[in-house]
Amino acid sequence: MLWSAFILGLLGSFHCVGMCGPIAFMLPVDRTNSFRKITQIFTYHFGRLLAYSIIGLFFGLVGKSLYIFGFQQQLSIVIGVLMIIVVLIPVPTFNRYNFSKPVYNIVSKVKSSLGKALKKKTADTFLTIGFLNGFLPCGLVYMAVFASLAMQSTTQGSLYMVLFGLGTIPLMTTAIYIGKFLNIKAKQRIQKAIPVFVIIIGLLFIIRGLGLDIPYLSPAPITEIATGQIECH
Repeated sequence: MLWSAFILGLLGSFHCVGMCGPIAFMLPVDRTNSFRKITQIFTYHFGRLLAYSIIGLFFGLVGKSLYIFGFQQQLSIVIGVLMIIVVLIPVPTFNRYNFSKPVYNIVSKVKSSLGKALKKKTADTFLTIGFLNGFLPCGLVYMAVFASLAMQSTTQGSLYMVLFGLGTIPLMTTAIYIGKFLNIKAKQRIQKAIPVFVIIIGLLFIIRGLGLDIPYLSPAPITEIATGQIECH
């Protein structure tokens, strides 16, 4: 299922350009030195990947704990259902209930720090901007977080988020170089394709959790058989 992270990031990067594009456009890159500009952009992306990896590490740890207690398959089904439900819920409904209110204070602090970093041109500026950018609330990041929660280890959870971040790099880098390059119709078509792909990923997680004994897709549940025999050494 790790492959789905990169594709989600790649398709979702069209959404990322709309949400995080203004930050990318405002990056204080050196436009007179091509090598320095590339290095600065790479550092910015590295900061984002670092933030994503930390998020994936945390949720991967939660997923690992549930795996140890035998809840991994049930969790996979629940996450698949949640991904589908979140995509199908109309945006006005989300806005009405405003699920992000509890984290408003944290987000405002991140935005404030991000604004200060954008005004600087020190060596760590781009790493800081990328790192803070990675913690900004985003619907597609939430989808990737759901998926990382269903991983069986902290490493896989972190790797899932890193692969998601890598998928966003090509288009985000292009946005930094040439700005707004897609017409409105193309953006609308891609935006419509993103929920469909998220639903497909959700269905894959549900199938995975059902334990249908399908290699690589839905492995059979591992059950340990206890016996009454006592082995003496």
